[in-house]
Amino acid sequence: MEERRREQEEHERKKAETRQKLKETEEKIKKLENEQKGADLTELKKILQDLEKEEMKIKETEEEMKKKEKLTPWNVDTIGQDGFTKTVINKRLPCKGDDNGLSDEEKEKKMKEFVKENEKKLKEFGMLGRYDDSKKFLQDNPHLVCENTANYLVIWCINLEIEEKHDLMEHVAHQCICMQCILELSKQLDVDPRACVGSFFSRIQNAELEHRNSFEDELRAFKERIRKRAAEKVADALKEAEEEEKKARRGPGGLDPVEIFESLPEPLQKCFESQDHALLQKTLAEMPQKEAFYHMKRCVDSGLWIPDSKSKELIDGGVPADDTKETSAANPE
Repeated sequence: MEERRREQEEHERKKAETRQKLKETEEKIKKLENEQKGADLTELKKILQDLEKEEMKIKETEEEMKKKEKLTPWNVDTIGQDGFTKTVINKRLPCKGDDNGLSDEEKEKKMKEFVKENEKKLKEFGMLGRYDDSKKFLQDNPHLVCENTANYLVIWCINLEIEEKHDLMEHVAHQCICMQCILELSKQLDVDPRACVGSFFSRIQNAELEHRNSFEDELRAFKERIRKRAAEKVADALKEAEEEEKKARRGPGGLDPVEIFESLPEPLQKCFESQDHALLQKTLAEMPQKEAFYHMKRCVDSGLWIPDSKSKELIDGGVPADDTKETSAANPE
C-alpha cells in the first residue's frame, strides 16, 4: 500500500509539472505571436510538441493505474482484513492441486485422478448459488481450492454450452470465476490459496459498485470465451463427422462420388440422375474421347459407375472405349 501511495504521489507531481510547463509554453508562443510578427517560434513549438507527447504518456499511465486500482479488492490490500486466514499466510504451502514443475503428461494424469476422486463435490460446488454457501463449502473442502477445480469448471462450462444448456453454463461460469479470483489473489499475495477463501468472499459481498462491476465484466468476458470455444468445438465435430462420412462414401479408387458427380458436365449429370443407360452412351459418344475417358474413369474410381468386365479392362488400360456398357449406376444422392 505504501508503494502504491508513493507511485500515486509521483504521478500527480509529474502530471501537475507537465501541465504547468505546457501552459507556460502556450502563453509564451501566444505572446510572441501578438508582440513580434514573424518571430521564429520553431524551438518553442518543438518544446510544446514534446510536452504534449509527455502529457499523453501521463494520461496512458493514469488509465493503467485506474485499471490496477479496480483489481485491488480482489488481490492486494487484504492482509488483516475480515476473512483472511492468518494461520497460513507466512508461507505458501503446496496445494494438492498444484501442478508446478510437472510435465504435460503428469498434469493430465493428475487431473484425471483429481476428477475421479472429487467429481461429485466439484459438481456440487458448481451448483451453489449463495456466496456464504460457497465460502463454507470450500472451507469444509480445502483440497478443492486449486487449479484443477478451475480447469474442471471451465471444461464443464464448455460442455454445457455445447449441450445448449445456456442458463446452467452461466451459473457454473460464475462459480468458475470465483475460483479463478481466489487463485489469482493467492498468486498476488504469494500465499496458499486456501488462505484466501474467506477474504475473497468477504470482499465480494461488501464490494463497492465499481469493483462489483469489474467482477461482472470479467464474468461476462469469460462467458463469451466459453461460447466462442464451444462453437469452435461444435464446428470441429461437424467437420470431423463430414470427413468420416466422406471417407465412408469413397469408391474403390478413393474418390468421393458426391464430389465427382458435382464436377461432371451437366449432360453427364442428367444421365446419372435419370439412370438412363442409352442417354449415357449417346452423351459419351458425342464427347471427345479423352474427355469422356477422363470423366468415366473418375466415375469408376468413385463408385458412381460400375462397368462390365470388358469396359473395365479398357478403362484400366487407359484406352477410351466408345462401346462401353454401363451395368449399374449408383445414385449419388
